[in-house]
Parts: sequence; structure tokens; C-alpha cells
Amino acid sequence: MSTDTSTELEISGMTCASCANRIERKLNKLDGVEATVNYATEKARVRHPDGLDLDVLLATVEAAGYSAALPAPPEPAPGEVVGGGASVDRRDLELEQLRQRLVVSALLSVPVILMAMVPPLQFTHWQWASLTLAAPVVVWGAWPFHRAAWANLRHATATMDTLVSVGVLAAFGWSLYALFLGSAGDPGMTHPFELTIERGDATMNIYLEVAAGVTTFLLAGRWFEKRAKRQSGAALRALLELGAKDVRLLRDGVETLVPVGELRVGDEFVVRPGEKVATDGEVVDGISAIDTSTVTGESVPREVGPGDAVTGACVNAHGRLVVRATRVGADTQLAQMARLVEDAQSGKAEVQRLADRVSGIFVPLVLLLAAGTLGWWLGSGAGATAAFTAAVAVLIVACPCALGLATPTALLVGTGRGAQMGILIKGPETLESTRRVDTVVLDKTGTVTTGVMSLVDVVAAPGEDVVRLQRWAAAVEAGSEHPIARAVVEGTPEPAAATAVTGLPGLGARGVVEGVEVTVGRASLFATVPTEVAEAVAAAEGDGRTPVVAGWEGVARGVLVVSDTLKPGAAEAVRALRDLGLRPLLVTGDNEGAARAVAAEVGIDEVVAGVMPSEKVDVVERLRAEGRVVAMVGDGVNDAPALASADLGLAMGAGTDVAIEASDLTLVRDDLAAAVDAVRLSRRTLATIKGNLFWAFAYNVAALPLAAAGLLNPMLAGAAMAFSSVFVVTNSLRLRRFR
Repeated sequence: MSTDTSTELEISGMTCASCANRIERKLNKLDGVEATVNYATEKARVRHPDGLDLDVLLATVEAAGYSAALPAPPEPAPGEVVGGGASVDRRDLELEQLRQRLVVSALLSVPVILMAMVPPLQFTHWQWASLTLAAPVVVWGAWPFHRAAWANLRHATATMDTLVSVGVLAAFGWSLYALFLGSAGDPGMTHPFELTIERGDATMNIYLEVAAGVTTFLLAGRWFEKRAKRQSGAALRALLELGAKDVRLLRDGVETLVPVGELRVGDEFVVRPGEKVATDGEVVDGISAIDTSTVTGESVPREVGPGDAVTGACVNAHGRLVVRATRVGADTQLAQMARLVEDAQSGKAEVQRLADRVSGIFVPLVLLLAAGTLGWWLGSGAGATAAFTAAVAVLIVACPCALGLATPTALLVGTGRGAQMGILIKGPETLESTRRVDTVVLDKTGTVTTGVMSLVDVVAAPGEDVVRLQRWAAAVEAGSEHPIARAVVEGTPEPAAATAVTGLPGLGARGVVEGVEVTVGRASLFATVPTEVAEAVAAAEGDGRTPVVAGWEGVARGVLVVSDTLKPGAAEAVRALRDLGLRPLLVTGDNEGAARAVAAEVGIDEVVAGVMPSEKVDVVERLRAEGRVVAMVGDGVNDAPALASADLGLAMGAGTDVAIEASDLTLVRDDLAAAVDAVRLSRRTLATIKGNLFWAFAYNVAALPLAAAGLLNPMLAGAAMAFSSVFVVTNSLRLRRFR
């Protein structure tokens, strides 16, 4: 019995979601093959029998009219993104070529449109100047549409590219006919811009502004869309770049700096203060605190010593560590998280744009209607000129310029307004998600809380001076770089001075302050712990906070409570999310006590604590299995897989690059209230897009019968088409007033 294997293909040549569907259908017709084609990432994930020749898959894609390639072989250096080189270069090149095509086309089209629409600008032989300017736009600028239309024709299909190409070529072809064989080329010919339905000599009319304008508008939409899509795969690059590039390998007691790719399981390496742990391993020697916030979401650095496990990419806060490598390369937790992000992204359902869905029916109908109009007028004896005029009017008035503008213009204005408000929207798929979301999963550290340790309370034993307790404790902690010690020092306005400070590994520190030996650290360092102090320690630990006990002469004199603090406005933001109909849920890698305490402060009822990165994905998937549509808000690497897996991912801007790249929305303001604005703006933008699409279709559907009946000459058809585009743009511009 054969086993199945999974292969990823890089696809090029797709221009709309219907292209992805066509490739998917072709691949799925092969025996034993299950394929999913992602238009956004331009990749196909294919599950197929183990023995299947991969050339068959490539040939199938090429037979559908597109290009396919296997990813480049993985590079030996762990910092490299597997298969990323060729596809990244290709997409960058395509985007730059499209930008150049758009800029040149726009520069050439503007004077053509102005001369056609403003009669005072129509100097002698202006029509020939228009032809000179419009010809490169129609031939070279619109070449992507012509090429796609030809590929569609060879495969007996039609998309919006077909209608654009036919409409542009028809308008240009008729203009050539009118200029060279009609009276439009006569010196001194003017082209009055009149909204008239009179049927006169059609050979006096040229439609170069229609051909050039449609091309430029749609190139602008195509460029904007491709630029947004270019972010695909950046999450994986950002994730792998978090890892250390070099490692201090320890051999025979000598440290040697080597590339991390040379590290093998069992090797011992040194991690100095402030450096990243090179790979997953076990501490052999040394005691320190490890900042795991970027990987596990824990806000409090974790104390480690001999025998403790450490994770690659975490930062050594203080102290020298010797670590033995237990996992390297693709087996590390960081690499596994990269695979989680990739799987979650490729598993997202594709959102098919309304214009692309309808074009499958709309385009062939328009082509048939144009041919039928030509035949009917010829059959009625009206003559070839009138027949062709009516047919061209049908093609031009149906040309989906407004459809092409509906999404990108609203998206452009909506995202621009969002950027002013600290919100980055990645694409129209995001907008679809915001409308359906009913549950919002909030990460704790860095999202609801600041992620920075600070001194929140000082409790002195009966009879002790609170100010002296705090000043003396800060004096002893002043020499330490530990985050908890820094929180105590920074929270004390005027610390005293300490001498003879010595560290107590894993327990605390001791020093002489104003002639008294002061001890700061765990309660176990003191022979006597008053009841009030013990109760304060227990209360702090119950709330998920970190108690630091200070005392002298063997007696605990008080407690300094250190904690990750709530972000300003977090509680108000949670209430606003509820007002939007969203059900908040707090998910964190922190302990249950800390999570419950924060949830109570901000007004969240549901809490899931102590979860690892892969378990956050499980929480999201469980909620989705219950029928909920889930939004995830997070900022750390540990949130990236869940952000990618959720129906809607929102990354806090102060978070890691991988979280931002894996998300659908980025909140640059680093303010949870921005999540509320993001959902509202996204929903408003989506409503605008749908309104644009409705009116764009309405113009076409209303004007098509008039054009077929000969009540619209092509000039008026071009004006109607232009007006529909102006309406769509104007409607989109209303988003600038969003508050």
C-alpha cells in the first residue's frame, strides 16, 4: 500500500483567484492527488502518492497555462529560509516591473484623457498626438492583460483579463479605423465631450482615452494588490532570523566563535550575559535568569541552573552559562514554530473576490452580447458602421474598470486612514474576517500588560519604616542586572548606597547598608518571618506577582512586590470589544494566578493559562471547532502560530517581527484600544468595497441594454464607464473621514 507525501510548488502567472481555482481543479483531477492552491502566497500544497513523478504535477500546472517550480533545495545555514531565495527574487522583480509599467502608462495616459475630455486642449492634429501616446499604453502597458487573455483563449476560458483585453483592443482598433479610414484623422478635427445619444458618423469618434485610461486604472489596482501579497512568507524569515547566528563553542576549555550551523547535538557552548541561547539545550554550569518572553510569553525571567533546559533564541539576562546542545537545526522549538506558522498560513481558507467570482459568468455573457449586437444590427440592415459602433459600445460600457477599482481604492483609502490611526491592514481577506468574528483571544504579556517588570507595592512589618525598607533593599539590588532587581531599583526614588554586596545564586543578594547587613531575596533566607510578611508573600504569589523579601539581623522586615503591570486603557478596550459583539478570552503562558488576576482587572471571564505556543494554536482551533469565528491579539513569537491560525490575527506593533508578519492586522500604536478601532475600520472598509462592487455592476447592467439597443455611442459609453469609476473612487474617499 503506497503512502502519501506532501509537496509544495511555487506558482507564477496567476492574476486572480479564479486562476488559483483552475490550477486546483486541474491538479485534483490526477489520481490520488489532493491540492490546495493559495493565490495570496502563490504556492500550491499537493498531497500525492509517494511514487508519483513530480514532473507530472509541473506539467499539469503548465498545461493549465501557468508556470510551476519546485522550491529551491534548503541551504545548509539555519538562518536561511528554505526555498525562499528564488521565489523572493522573482516576486520582487515582478513587482518592480509592474510598478514601472504603471508609472509609464500613467504618464502617457493623462494627456490623452485630458485632450479627449477638454475640447480647448484639442490643438490641430491632437488626435495623432493622442495615438502616439496611447499606442505604447495599449500594447506594452496592457500586455499582462493581453497575455492572460490569450492564455485563457487557448484553454477555452475567460476571466476579467479577457474582457479588459478585448475592450481595450476594440476601443484602440476602432480608433485606428476612424483615424486612417474615417474622418477622425482630418486636420482640425475636434472631439466635443457631449452626453448625446444621437447616432451620427461613428468614424469621427476615437476612443484612445478609453483604451489608455482603462489600462492605467487596472494596472494601478493590480500593482497595489501584488504589493500587499508580497508580504507572504515574511513570517518565516522573521522567525528564523530571531535565532543566534554565531555560537561560542567550548572545546577543551577554550571558547571558539563559530557559525551556529556547525553546532551538533552534545556540543557544549557558552552564553554570556545579554547573548541569545544558540539552540535548545541543558545547562551544564552556571546560574542565571533567562528572558523567555519572545518564545514562551513568560513575563518573569526564569531562573536556571545546572540540569535545567533552555530554549534557543531566549536571552541570557545575567551570569555566564555553559549549555549542552540537545536539539539543533530543524528539531529546535524555534524551527518547529516556523513550521506551525507555515502550516497555519497555508491552511487558511481563500477568500474569493466577488468581482472574480462573477467574472466567470459576466465575461462570457458580455462577449456573447457584443457578438449578438453586431449580428443583430448587421441583420437589420443598419450597416457595418452602426453595427460595429453598437458592439464596441457594449464592450466599452461593460469594461470592468470600476470593478477593478472597487477593492483597491477602498483598501488604499481605508489602509491610509488606518495608518494614521496606528493600524496596518494587510489585505481584503482581512476585512472579510472582521465582519464574521465573534470571539477575540487576547495574549497577556505585551498585549494586555506592558511586559515590563515594575515595583507595584511595598509592605512593611509592624513597626518598620516603609521608606527605609525600600531604600535599603534597592541599595543591595543596585548592582544586579536581573529584571526583578532593576524593577526594585527603578521604583525607588533615592536608593541608599551598599558595600560588600555578594550574590546568593538562585536566592537573592546581601550587602552592607549604613552599617547594617541587609539581605534581599527569598523568604527562606531569614530565620524569622513575621506573620504579616508571610501573609504578604502568600498574597503576592496568589495574585501571580513576585515577592522580594528584605530584612536584616535574620528577620524579614517587609516585602517588595514586583509585577508585570496592566497597560493603560486595557480595561476600557476590553469593554469596547464587548460592545462590538466580541467575546474576550485571555490566553497566556503565565501561571494561573497571574492570568486570573489580570483577567479580573480588565473584565475578562474566560482564561486559559500555562499554555505553550503549540497549545495556543490548539485553543484557537478548539474555539473554531465550537463554531466560533476567532480573532487573536498578540505580540510575541509564541503568538505567531496562533495569529496565523486564527480567522483574524492582530499583532501589537511593539511586538516581534514574526508576530506582525503572521498577523492580518498590525496595531502600531501598541495600544489595545487600537484593536477596537481596527475592527471598526475594517468593517467600514469592507462595507465600502461591497458598496463599490454593487454600484460598479449596477452601472454595467443598466448600461448594457442601452448600448446594445444603439442608444449609447462608444463615446457616451466611455463617459459612463469613467463616471462609474469616479463614483467608486469618491465613495472610497469617504473613508478618510473615519473617526
